[in-house]
Amino acid sequence: METEAAILWGQGEDWKVETIRLDPPKAGEVLVRIAASGMCHSDEHMRTGDLGGIYPVIGGHEGAGVVEEVGAGVVDLAPGDHVVFGFVPACGKCPSCAKGRSNLCDVGALLMMGSQIDGTYRHHSMSGVDLGTMVCLGTFAKHTVVNQASCVKILDHYPLDKACLIGCGVTTGWGSSVYAAEVKPGDDVVVIGVGGIGASAIQGARLAGAEHIFAIDPVPFKREMATTFGATHTAESIDEALALVNEVTWGKNADKVICTMGVGEGGLMESIMQLTAKGGRVVVTNIHPMSETDVTLSLTWLTLLEKQIVGTIFGSANIRYDIPHLLKLYDQGQLDLDTMVTRTYKLEDVNQGYADMLEGRNIRGVLIYE
Repeated sequence: METEAAILWGQGEDWKVETIRLDPPKAGEVLVRIAASGMCHSDEHMRTGDLGGIYPVIGGHEGAGVVEEVGAGVVDLAPGDHVVFGFVPACGKCPSCAKGRSNLCDVGALLMMGSQIDGTYRHHSMSGVDLGTMVCLGTFAKHTVVNQASCVKILDHYPLDKACLIGCGVTTGWGSSVYAAEVKPGDDVVVIGVGGIGASAIQGARLAGAEHIFAIDPVPFKREMATTFGATHTAESIDEALALVNEVTWGKNADKVICTMGVGEGGLMESIMQLTAKGGRVVVTNIHPMSETDVTLSLTWLTLLEKQIVGTIFGSANIRYDIPHLLKLYDQGQLDLDTMVTRTYKLEDVNQGYADMLEGRNIRGVLIYE
């Protein structure tokens, strides 16, 4: 079949919306008509080269849609089912999946290769060039073929233009607070960066019972929005937050600091550790450029004050449990997805959407296909 997709032909180039050819699903795969796709910063990392990348590639990994066709051996999904894509497939068989850590599924080693899990391609340009897909998904398209391991079936009443956010940003941010940071009732929490992931980390900290939640962002609009999601205090910079956090916590500082900046900077780690209390934990959720190897940090903080630095992918969450769970919280009015969607765009406006993200005008932009 033919459909439309936004393709990145090379590092640093703009997204180009073109008609493509899409093969039917093979064994274990499904064809999905995508309703909406969130515009996550990770796709911008692919464009800039911070994550490396194999080109050409169809972007997008935060999507939701309706199954139209299933390949051989697919028994848990059928045409008409509504699905959210999990950006890390869960094979269910590898050691990580067996331990309940599907966010570290062995299939994840293939995510940046561009091909499908079996090493072949379903997406092709009209001239016959094989097209990779961002993390085996390619949600910047009106249709895609993906492995069933990437799909989570959801109830039909959830709005797909909001449910798509659960596939990456919301779960990553929420899990960064609840799972990776292990925020507990009464904790003081700092969230650095208030985009889609940071806003979700704030909501996760609020739901986990944090007493004070400090949101740091240089953009006034984002600081204002942070209070909507549950932040009790805001600051423009880490330097400004140092005095604020120290004062509010009576000198203790933050039990948990969650890094959700658009692009991480190793040179900021020393200041970030100064925000952190004795025995506190810093969670690094944001992406640092793969070429960055220099970090400014006194390791004495780790030894003498028992501070911790941990990393997390997908908020250390499990797509099979946490995607339905978060949608239930949305149903109950405990998780705000509606306010997170600042602007919506048509597929042909994908470059404008990313310009708005980089200028700090969006918490989350969403591409709408229906």
